[in-house]
Amino acid sequence: MILSARKMAQLSIRYLPFADAVSDDFPLRQLLRLSLFQVSVGMATVMLLGTLNRVMIVELSIPAMMVALMIALPVMTAPFRALMGFKSDNYRSAIGWKRIPYMWFGTLWQMGGLAVMPFALIVLSGDQTLGPAWAGEVLAGIAFLMTGLGIHMTQTVGLALASDRATDETRPRVVALLYVMFLVGMGVSALVIGWLLRDFSQLTLIRVVQGAAVATLVLNLVALWKQEPMNPMSKEERSTRPPSFSDAWRDFASGGQAGRLLAVVAVGTLGFNMQDVLLEPYGGEVLGLSVSSTTMLTGTWAAGALVGFGLAARWLAQGMNLYRMGATGVLSGIGAFTLVILSGPLGAAPLFFFGAGLIGFGGGLFAVATLTAAMVMPADGKAGRGLALGAWGAAQATAAGLAVAIGGTLRDVMNHFALSGAFGKGLETPATGYAAVYHIEIVLLFVTLMVLGPLVRPQDGNHPNRDSSAKIGLADFPT
Repeated sequence: MILSARKMAQLSIRYLPFADAVSDDFPLRQLLRLSLFQVSVGMATVMLLGTLNRVMIVELSIPAMMVALMIALPVMTAPFRALMGFKSDNYRSAIGWKRIPYMWFGTLWQMGGLAVMPFALIVLSGDQTLGPAWAGEVLAGIAFLMTGLGIHMTQTVGLALASDRATDETRPRVVALLYVMFLVGMGVSALVIGWLLRDFSQLTLIRVVQGAAVATLVLNLVALWKQEPMNPMSKEERSTRPPSFSDAWRDFASGGQAGRLLAVVAVGTLGFNMQDVLLEPYGGEVLGLSVSSTTMLTGTWAAGALVGFGLAARWLAQGMNLYRMGATGVLSGIGAFTLVILSGPLGAAPLFFFGAGLIGFGGGLFAVATLTAAMVMPADGKAGRGLALGAWGAAQATAAGLAVAIGGTLRDVMNHFALSGAFGKGLETPATGYAAVYHIEIVLLFVTLMVLGPLVRPQDGNHPNRDSSAKIGLADFPT
């Protein structure tokens, strides 16, 4: 009976979704505990991009242009992710910690930004009796910058720490698991924060946002506890001069693939993400779909991404070239945007939904391919894993932020001219602005294929995903 219970326990552990990311030196309990930092990052992301966005415009009556500027400020710190990762690779401390100090200070920046943010937003809304008129803009800008800097520092260095602790076999699945936890953090936080703010007041806003600041500190403390071994360094080791960032970057890019991969990530992310804020309005304004129907687009996109994940798992297990898989995702995206464009003049809602699912499918393949390619790059020499993951994150986050801003702006500008009759009677329709953005995305995806082309080489026995380490499971679900 005891033997049977033991076998059942082993069987249940074996078939847990993230069991294939576990190793002897990085057990499941520690892995899931470390992943809590991604939950805090997801919570802060929901606050910046969702909750506070709506609160500033609707409840606090802050102009939309000012809101857009504030939300764009955290994107300004994204390019520094590579530098943050590099610094954590080469940090010299008496007790031997490299990653923990940077994660701790990232936590403090993130918590501090959230702690002062509600007061700054209240002042920004005009509820002010003392101080200069520009105090609200300055204080809110500082709060958003602090939170954005904390998010990028915590996430970059946390991924590097997880990558350090994982084995070569489990590393891709461990880092991808952490991105899944980021999505979980966003989903749960959106529900909880939305419920807490159902009866809005300024006092409730202060309590909720500062509660998120406290939750950030608690989650990250639990996540960091005993995650990095203490290897005391001698005085001579601490006094040695670490490599410069420029030297490390040259070392990172010396293989000839790093710079091109980052260009692929940036251009491809622009191509896939400019539609982020346009698909649902397109369905409602052009195809006349109801709110409930357009809300289903998110589920359609997710279903497409799940199909892409399943095929990626199968193809990587068979040793498919990473870059060929990324190219397949890009080609799927080109076909997807073509279907979305055609659905407007044809009035075909099913074609529109199929195109939305195909966008998720192509984006999923592209994300799995580029993230895995970044993770399996050598971590020898002056360039460590923190620099590699930071560079990938900087390219992806910066491009995603720019894509949303560019997509919305282009749609408004093109529709302004189209509806004024500047393009002729045939284009005097709300669909013109949307179609212009989708055509630009198709062009960007073709450019991505051109940049990606030289990376696609005939496979050899040393290709990073030829062995069992390439096999992925649920933990590798793309972001």
